[in-house]
Amino acid sequence: MSSKAIREYDAKLLLAYWLPRSPSVSSEPLATPFSYPEPRVAQIAWEPDTNTVTAETLLPSWVSTTKLVAKPDQLIKRRGKAGLLALNKDWPDAKKWIEERAGKPQRVEHTVGTLSTFIVEPFLPHPSNTEFYICITSSRDEDTILFTHEGGVDIGDVDAKALRLSIPILKPFPSRAQVEAALLPHVPAAKKPTLVDFIVRLYSVYVDLHFAYLEINPLVVLDAADGKAPQVQYLDMAAKLDQTAESICGPKWSVARDLSVYDGHGASAGGKVTADRGPPMAWPAPFGRDLTKEEAYIQKLDASTGASLKLTVLNPAGRIWTMVAGGGASVVYSDAIAAHGYAHELANYGEYSGAPSEGQTYEYAKTILDLITRGAVNRAGKILIIGGGIANFTNVAATFKGIIRALKEFKQGLVNHGVRIYVRRGGPNYQEGLKAMRLLGESLGVPIHVFGPETHITAIVPLALGVAAKEKRGAAGGVEPVSIPATPPAARGEVVEGAEGVGAIHADGERTQAEDQIVRFDAVVERGARPWFRPFDAATRALVYGLQPRAIQGMLDFDYSCGREAPSVAAMIYPFGGHHIQKFYWGTKETLLPVYTSVEEAVGKHPDVDIVVNFASSRSVYSSTLDILKFPQIKAIALIAEGVPERHAREILHIAKGKGVLIIGPATVGGIKPGCFRIGNSGGMMDNIISSKLYRPGSVGYVSKSGGMSNELNNILSLYTNGTYEGIAIGGDRYPGTTFIDHLLRYEADPECKMLVLLGEVGGVEEYRVIEAVKKGAIKKPIIAWAIGTCAKMFATEVQFGHAGSLANSDMETADAKNKAMRAAGFIVPETFEELPDVLEETYRRLVAEGAIKPKAERDPPVIPMDYKWAQELGLIRKPAAFISTISDERGQELMYAGMRITDVFKENIGLGGVVSLLWFKRRLPEYATKFVEMVLMLTADHGPAVSGAMNTIVATRAGKDLISSLASGLLTIGSRFGGALDEAASMFSSARDRGLTPREFVDEARKQNKLISGIGHKIKSVNNPDLRVQLVKEYVLKNFPAHSLLDYALAVEKVTTSKKDTLILNVDGCIAVCFVDLLRDSGAFSSEEADEYIKIGTLNGLFVLGRSIGFIGHHLDQKRLRAPLYRHPADDIFINMADVTQPRVLGKMQ
Repeated sequence: MSSKAIREYDAKLLLAYWLPRSPSVSSEPLATPFSYPEPRVAQIAWEPDTNTVTAETLLPSWVSTTKLVAKPDQLIKRRGKAGLLALNKDWPDAKKWIEERAGKPQRVEHTVGTLSTFIVEPFLPHPSNTEFYICITSSRDEDTILFTHEGGVDIGDVDAKALRLSIPILKPFPSRAQVEAALLPHVPAAKKPTLVDFIVRLYSVYVDLHFAYLEINPLVVLDAADGKAPQVQYLDMAAKLDQTAESICGPKWSVARDLSVYDGHGASAGGKVTADRGPPMAWPAPFGRDLTKEEAYIQKLDASTGASLKLTVLNPAGRIWTMVAGGGASVVYSDAIAAHGYAHELANYGEYSGAPSEGQTYEYAKTILDLITRGAVNRAGKILIIGGGIANFTNVAATFKGIIRALKEFKQGLVNHGVRIYVRRGGPNYQEGLKAMRLLGESLGVPIHVFGPETHITAIVPLALGVAAKEKRGAAGGVEPVSIPATPPAARGEVVEGAEGVGAIHADGERTQAEDQIVRFDAVVERGARPWFRPFDAATRALVYGLQPRAIQGMLDFDYSCGREAPSVAAMIYPFGGHHIQKFYWGTKETLLPVYTSVEEAVGKHPDVDIVVNFASSRSVYSSTLDILKFPQIKAIALIAEGVPERHAREILHIAKGKGVLIIGPATVGGIKPGCFRIGNSGGMMDNIISSKLYRPGSVGYVSKSGGMSNELNNILSLYTNGTYEGIAIGGDRYPGTTFIDHLLRYEADPECKMLVLLGEVGGVEEYRVIEAVKKGAIKKPIIAWAIGTCAKMFATEVQFGHAGSLANSDMETADAKNKAMRAAGFIVPETFEELPDVLEETYRRLVAEGAIKPKAERDPPVIPMDYKWAQELGLIRKPAAFISTISDERGQELMYAGMRITDVFKENIGLGGVVSLLWFKRRLPEYATKFVEMVLMLTADHGPAVSGAMNTIVATRAGKDLISSLASGLLTIGSRFGGALDEAASMFSSARDRGLTPREFVDEARKQNKLISGIGHKIKSVNNPDLRVQLVKEYVLKNFPAHSLLDYALAVEKVTTSKKDTLILNVDGCIAVCFVDLLRDSGAFSSEEADEYIKIGTLNGLFVLGRSIGFIGHHLDQKRLRAPLYRHPADDIFINMADVTQPRVLGKMQ
């Protein structure tokens, strides 16, 4: 997400609506009552399915009564020169012009695309001397307004001709006089006031709506005539919005796109309900890059998740496909493929990052595999590169599960197309992920070659392409690498010395208490001021903004491995919760960290803190950072959030610069100072910290944009040099708080840092500031550099790489131009990224030989026990589950009921009875059985307000209790006397029949034992006044059940009992009970043992409880609706019998 181009149609609607409404950036009033342009634009879309354009009935009425201009609206530059402009046409001619071009391929310069979207607007006759040019652009330090007094198609070189007015960030907008003097010296005096007014309003909208670019050519200004106000019209327009500002400006963008706000045309959303008034902003693909169905699907998937999912199909017939984790890594792999001469075979560009779920990864992989296995089979076969850098926090094995699932699904297609798969990955749990990939290769029938982080990130590319590659030290050399084990935890069952468990008895008889395991660091260690070039050292203390227990534990584990005396995290700030304490591990023991609700309190309580790691979201990072910047004590802030609006990012960095505060980020993983300090998740899991030797300082300082590529650099430096001295990922956005030069100048001034590394990328010009510093002698230490993104020149259309800032807006911003310029300035620049380890090793050995670097003996870091949860996830430990559940599972992509997906529950329309059968009996019952369950629930739902359960519910409700409490009150009355007769009836009738008793013998036995037969008898109903509920049940069972032997037995018992008294009928409880036993025993779905067990464990009573809950809830709602007062039972309905006080009592005596 970054600045993205929008259609001219949308840009004109935004200006039409907001020019009169946006808050003004100037305190001076408008000088002229000029007429704001009317929103007279219409969009004509081509529908490929019907090969038709938008119907006239959907267009505004002025289209058919006005002379028109028609042109494509697909981000095409210089449409007039390309012959894509129809002028002064009436609607029939304009429509014909559009239809002749709609759906047809069109070449514009070097790009070919399909014309599908057009804009029509009124034709405006005007003299050429009324045309002007205006453009507003944004850069790191300022916004710039460019203006020329000559506009139109033949404007020529704008950069050379335009006058400029700069508006520095956070500075007030210039006065009207300054605007006029800077931009309008060649404009006729009569037009100057109107133009100044328009420029002020235009820039106000630019700021208010978070534009990133806005160009109008020509801008037409017509003088006032016939007593009317001067007119301003914009004919052609190009614009970009900051997409990251959608959370702020989304409602403003949407309302401007709602046509009903202009002329009652009707809501443009087509009747759909949207989040805001009007449809959300549309983000069209560049011309020639029409989104395929697959790209649109991944774009939609990306928008619905916090992870990042990108896909651009470059060549559907290409042989080489990539599925790469990480924004920086995705570019590096494309570069490597292009560098070996296979750019024409590269089928796609894309990346997945930000810890996507297994389900999201599955959908992403499935989409790519579907594309790979389409079309004709290529004799040479196809290649799939599943690559990635060393992840910081993404569970590699978990994401691989989704990919493996998709690979299995496309097994036959992969075999048919001769696909060979090459995998390279590192990061948390990568060993298990690679192992799963290797095992998959053995069963899939598709060759899968698997490599780990000991292999250079792009070394698998030449292997996959079958080209010779220079052998590198530490590279896999074509052999599957041996996985690097995780940091070994303490042996299972081993007690770490000095860490006796809670409850252990000492020699003096005292027990170890829980508090004895807590390590406290209350004393503030006085330290001297650090030099400006060293913001982090072994005494650095930080606050963490946001609840981030995983990141904080990682920081503390790093601190412990470095041998720090105290944790680097002093406290947390979480405004949305109360003050509390959180517990973290410090080695084998634990320590407590306080959580505050405000920055002010945290800073006041911890005067030794001068760093804040801010994990606030993109929506709140601006306000929280401004709050942090109020305190002079804070000297550095790391902003982790991605998607921070660019205007907010620029304001933060300028405020921080004015206060002398170092900003790292936004959109960064942070940075790391080996042996001293770690920001958040930088460096990845502890196994990577150890393998990359980040627990002690090396001699190489690097700066990069990518967090994942920072881990790659840590890994490479540990293999080819003595390791990292300090590494910073400045973040991938267009306006990071600090840039390459800020950190490289620090490294240059730091005598402990001997060698510099710069990993740049396509887009932006920050590398040139480093080049200037080298040329001027400000940087003298050896600097190895490479700009990734060299593949961009191979693509026919514009491709947005993984980072927001990685898009070249000019030739000098390309990776090739940067690498060439850096090489010319004296940087050590390899020919390709694959050769980076070689030049690093050569430079390092030279510095060692010269004595500039003196390698030190390695030391072993302390062993840090692995967290229990992580060890369990890695399969290193096991423990019995505290609970066992066999009926449902919500952990996967969708909820499962007894193995049945919730989507299938609805697709097959199994109903409530079917759900009960799955969750109660773990199987699908026949339809007649599930319908019987539903019938029982309906029959038992209620039996009037007078029964004990309903009465209890009503009384509790009238006492002011909530629904849950009132329902529970009613349910607690259910037992052997009320509602619980189902279980007992089932048991008694089943037992009698199973023992071979005749109905009469059963009745006689019960009489001799003075027992009532459960399920027999009713207070009101009788033989002559039958219970219709019983009739309904009997009729259904006799008609639908395959067998009903116990019901037949019960009816025979009823004949015996009613011969004695006509109210001793089979009641509804007894009827349901015996029929349910018939269902269990005779449906074929249960064994006899299972049937008996379900009777014993209370299943039948469960039916009554479930059904009667419906009625109890109804009574509760009824009483609430009636606003019934507190119930007090009338005293005359209670017989009170107090004992006579004269009667003797037994009294207890005090001893």
